[in-house]
Formats: sequence, structure tokens, C-alpha cells
Amino acid sequence: MTDPVIPPSPSAEDYAARLAANADETVFERTDPIALFIDWLEEAKASELNDANALCLATVDRAGMPDARMVLLKDVDQRGFTFYSNQESAKGMQLADQPSAALLFHWKSLHRQVRIRGQVEPVSAAEADAYFASRARESRIGAWVSDQSRPLDSRATLEARVAAKTAEFEGQEVLRPAHWSGWRVLPQSIEFWRDRAFRLHDRLRFDRQAEGWTRLRLWP
Repeated sequence: MTDPVIPPSPSAEDYAARLAANADETVFERTDPIALFIDWLEEAKASELNDANALCLATVDRAGMPDARMVLLKDVDQRGFTFYSNQESAKGMQLADQPSAALLFHWKSLHRQVRIRGQVEPVSAAEADAYFASRARESRIGAWVSDQSRPLDSRATLEARVAAKTAEFEGQEVLRPAHWSGWRVLPQSIEFWRDRAFRLHDRLRFDRQAEGWTRLRLWP
């Protein structure tokens, strides 16, 4: 018996109503995966409830155990996909040890996802400074006070440290702390997936070669 908590599989009528936007075959004629990603992201920004730039970042620790968490994409260009965080966090330490990652974007409103795998490099200090300066002042203070991923005895301790650091920076610009920066995932493969009726999904994978991107249509 199906668990009532789990949604039932879509009916033929459900598929017909929701997936018309994913029937355009011209997507398989695209040759630039970064441009295609940007197009899909723009569509997601118009339809997602919030955080269309949210992604699941997967890393591996020293023991080979995988780890994953949600972060926000802050830049994308032909070089790759950029996000920022505390270098002393779990993800930061894992990326220092194993500088490769997988990314997953899932846009529920569009019934689409994009998977990315590649090596990871740190952004430049100038890039990190520029993005940090664009953040809300309170978020910049938060970057100073958080011992991210490490044990915290109570919320009160966190709030007390925020109050102390806020007072310390009174009347001053909040510059980027040395332990806070960003990473760029240099994609080796990018796979586009979109929901089609009866689990006969569309999959298009691009692989980076010395001469440029190759393109493969995959079975569902």
C-alpha cells in the first residue's frame, strides 16, 4: 500500500497539464551549455517561489565520505559557477583537501534540473572583496562572528558575539575577514534534465574536451 504521506504518481492528465513547456526539441540543438544554463536560470527566476539560484553542493571529506548542503550561486560565466562561504567551514575544509565538487540545481516549478561536475578553484581576493562589499552590513558582521560548522552551546552565545562585533565595527566599514572567500567550479560535465510524461525524461549532457564542448542525448 502507498504511504499517504508520499504523493501519488502523476496521471496522464497531470502530465499533459504541467509539462508542455518541456516539449521544445530545439534544446537539443544548443551548443553552449553555459548559455543554456543562463536561459534556464532566467526562466526559474520568474517562476520559482524563492532562491532560483539555490544549488546543492556535494563534496567529499578526507575519509571519502560524501557531504551535501544548499548554497547560493553568486556568479556564472564561461569560466564556471561561483559561490562564497567560510573557508573554515566543513565545505571549505573539504574543498581544500579535495578540490572537486558536484552541483545540482532543481527547479520544481519548471520540472527541470541541472547537474554539474568539475574541479574547484578559489576566486581572487578582488572578486571576494567585491562580492563581500555587496552584502548587507549585518551579513558581513555575521561572517566575522561565525565559527561555521563548529559546536555552539546556545543561540545566546551567537547573539552576544554579534552584538559585540556590531559595537566593535560602529562607524567603520566592515571589510572581508581573511577566512571568508569563494570558489569557482570549473565544469567538466553539465547535464540538463527535464521532466517528460511517464518518466520518459529528456537528458542532455555536455562534456568539456580540449577542443570545446561535446554534446550527448542520454536515455531517460
